Amino acid sequence: MNQYGEMARRHWAQWLPTRFAAIENPETFFADLGDEADQKIGALAWELAGDDPPGEGYLAKAGRLGEARHRAEQIVLSEMILLPPEPGAGNNSPA
Repeated sequence: MNQYGEMARRHWAQWLPTRFAAIENPETFFADLGDEADQKIGALAWELAGDDPPGEGYLAKAGRLGEARHRAEQIVLSEMILLPPEPGAGNNSPA
C-alpha cells in the first residue's frame, strides 16, 4: 500500500467510520485507492505543468514541475482521500 492508501485508511477510520466499517477488504480497497490516486496525481501534474516554455532553465523547470505536482496532489487528495467527515465522527473514533 502506498502513502496515499495509508493516508486514506487512517483518515477514513477516524473521520468516516461508517464507510470504513462497510469495506469488505480494507487492505485491497485502500491499496487500490492509493494506486488510483497516485496515477491521477501524476497525470494531473503533467497537465497542470504544461509545455516547457522557451528558454526555461533547469531550476525553473524543476520548480514548475514541483508546484504542478503539489497542486495536483492537493486536488486529488481532497477528491479521493481526505473526504469530509461523517456527522459525529471525531478523535474518539478508531484510527
